[in-house]
Amino acid sequence: MRLSEVSRWQIGGPALVVVEPRSIAEAADVVALMRDRIEPMLVVGDMSNVLFDSDGFDGVIIRIGRSLSTMRALGTMVHAEAGIAIPQLARATADLGLSGLEHTVGIPGTLGGLVTMNGGSQRKGIGLSVARVTCLDRSGNVLEFTQSECQFGYRSSTLQRPDLIVAAVELQLEPRDSIEVHAEMDEVVESRRARFPEDLPNCGSTFLSDPSMYEIIGAPGKAIESVGLKGYSYGGAQVSPQHANFVVNTGGATSDDVLAVIHHIRETVHRSTGFAMDCEVRYVSPDGDVVPAHIAAEERRRVA
Repeated sequence: MRLSEVSRWQIGGPALVVVEPRSIAEAADVVALMRDRIEPMLVVGDMSNVLFDSDGFDGVIIRIGRSLSTMRALGTMVHAEAGIAIPQLARATADLGLSGLEHTVGIPGTLGGLVTMNGGSQRKGIGLSVARVTCLDRSGNVLEFTQSECQFGYRSSTLQRPDLIVAAVELQLEPRDSIEVHAEMDEVVESRRARFPEDLPNCGSTFLSDPSMYEIIGAPGKAIESVGLKGYSYGGAQVSPQHANFVVNTGGATSDDVLAVIHHIRETVHRSTGFAMDCEVRYVSPDGDVVPAHIAAEERRRVA
């Protein structure tokens, strides 16, 4: 399978094997099977925060997707498997008259990835609603983490450890009128549609917001626009003319194109403001190394 066919950026060469488990037990079996093999293994969700190399991935990709997307509710507690799509989960909880996920409704991707990154919008993180997380380790063992054990911070958590795979999540929500919840979600979706590019492939926000930079300059998109890079392009990769913190694939972009744009943005903003912005998106090398994309961009620049 070519990863460009399934990744949000529509970038990436062929993968050796792609497996989509149909249960947590099946996922554990695949992970345990890979423990003693030499091929690299990568676990992904909806691939909305990943830049694959155009040369592909020389290993096994375990995709936690729609086959692991069940959800059930007991009162205000919701149990959901990691492959459920965030908009689907948010709307389902709204149908039940439950509040807490309004800010997530417009976010592409799956629950596992969102919880791992403590993602969200409106400067919120889903970790506030997490009660417990079920994970697999790299031997296929099942581990449980409470909210406090997850150590949620701004776009960070203990769950980002490379030996952990989020399999399911328990969410503690609050009762609220269903019509009100849906109405707020509608506003969130409309706001995102007006501000964010949806007509070209992208991975969402490219750079993380730095609280210290935010106080002085603003969000990454504002910083990038302030140095005149809105619309800047290299190869098939472009800084979105609609929102400068999005790098879009205008057609035929390669991983090198995206990394070149990321490096140019970071260097230009740093020279102008003194702030070095870090990437939210992760780059995956053909041999399985996963690093923030700005680090990969710097390494490419050094060897060029």
